[in-house]
Amino acid sequence: MLKKVYGSAVFGVEATTITVEVNVDKGVGYHLVGLPDNAIKESNFRIAAALQNNGYRIPGKKIIINMSPADLRKEGSAYDLTLAIGILASSAQIKAEHLDSYLIMGELSLDGGLQPIKGALPIAVKAREEGFKGFILPAQNAKEAAIVDNLKVYGVENIKQVINFFDQGEHLEQTIVDTREEFYKNLEFPEFDFADVKGQESIKRCMEIAAAGGHNIILIGPPGAGKTMLAKRLPSILPPMTLYEALETTKIHSVVGRIKDTGLMSQRPFRSPHHTISNVALVGGGSYPQPGEISLSHNGVLFLDELPEFKREVLEVMRQPLEDREVTISRAKFTVTYPSSFMLVASMNPSPGGYFNDPDAPVTSSPAEMQRYLGKISGPLLDRIDIHIEVTPVPFDKLSDDRKGESSVSIRERVIKARNIQTQRFLESESVHYNAQMNTKQIREYCVLDESSKTLLKAAMERLNLSARAYDRILKVSRTIADLEGSAQVNGSHISEAIQYRSLDRDGWLG
Repeated sequence: MLKKVYGSAVFGVEATTITVEVNVDKGVGYHLVGLPDNAIKESNFRIAAALQNNGYRIPGKKIIINMSPADLRKEGSAYDLTLAIGILASSAQIKAEHLDSYLIMGELSLDGGLQPIKGALPIAVKAREEGFKGFILPAQNAKEAAIVDNLKVYGVENIKQVINFFDQGEHLEQTIVDTREEFYKNLEFPEFDFADVKGQESIKRCMEIAAAGGHNIILIGPPGAGKTMLAKRLPSILPPMTLYEALETTKIHSVVGRIKDTGLMSQRPFRSPHHTISNVALVGGGSYPQPGEISLSHNGVLFLDELPEFKREVLEVMRQPLEDREVTISRAKFTVTYPSSFMLVASMNPSPGGYFNDPDAPVTSSPAEMQRYLGKISGPLLDRIDIHIEVTPVPFDKLSDDRKGESSVSIRERVIKARNIQTQRFLESESVHYNAQMNTKQIREYCVLDESSKTLLKAAMERLNLSARAYDRILKVSRTIADLEGSAQVNGSHISEAIQYRSLDRDGWLG
């Protein structure tokens, strides 16, 4: 007897419905076709043990299972439950009149218990799009999938519950999540606060500008100057995520199985990979493509500590995603695209010894060592970083001062106000939401300079030998500074301040 059961495969951050056709007939054998990977091919052992331990069995007949579309590669153990229910229905061990109304996914333990799966959220989105009545999956993933409205989500602990639901009509508890309530409930203030930072007022100003315009920033300073401490506090002044951003971010983390019991992510991600990271781990990819760190940082912050310690080829693969805010991974038979709109925050020592340009420290690096060290970071990559700022050690009198600095709450209010200005400015644009995303046409429209500002910028371009891309970066940062002041016009003071934030373009750094 032929039965059809429905599962789903995730490619990129989108899901595709998989039809599992199970035919049990006279003969002997177990044949699984439709490009399954090894984890799916091994499923018959898990299914056999799970069924036997719950009073059922794999029939001693000829079983042919086709996973359609047959030319699409399927991977992972999440099809165990789908296949098991299909085998039981096809061998008439259970009644299953409404199988076509439900999408079923879950990994089986040998005792019939269910283990969590990856990609529950995009699968739920696809199930709703295709008109399924409900989605049956492991209980650990139920809250995540229930974010999708107009779809009944049933979280189950073991296969017996699913069998009784189809065979005997037993009730399954529906998981219901109020998405907005869940979003605002988890909208807590970040752990780190700028109020704890002693001194460093100029650096706080830079971080505020970066947060207000979504600009990439690099912090250059000796060990112990506070670069990492400042970077970790950047999320505390970023605007809260919108519900759309939260759903988009949750979807990416769902694909790699990083969503726990929280359901909906409401905090902006902060990712800080080690400098030994590989190209694939950073950008994404692999034999079965997965999102990398730059996509897991989507709508949040990617912090690269000790930037020159990263392999140069690893850094270079970031250039295109930084520009396009998405990464496309191509394979022979398919292409997947992951969003990667993140703020890059990098830090580095000014020299191998760490104390170049520090008048109180001895020079421990030769010019050749300096050139080799700084040469790990290419000019094109630096051009994509809007703000370069030097971080100097905090003097003792400020470190010992018991007074707290300005809190992240206060800074965040100004950032939100500037972002609101940008939201109104780019209201008609679908792809641009803040200043750092402006294209050339928008820069010319919203960063109009008077003659004195043009003269000032021209002199800086010639003296620092800046590229055309660096010119655009200065204008974007100037526009953000003007927004923080509530100024409709970009003037000379905004340009002047933005030029100061190009430390690595000055003589004495990269030549």
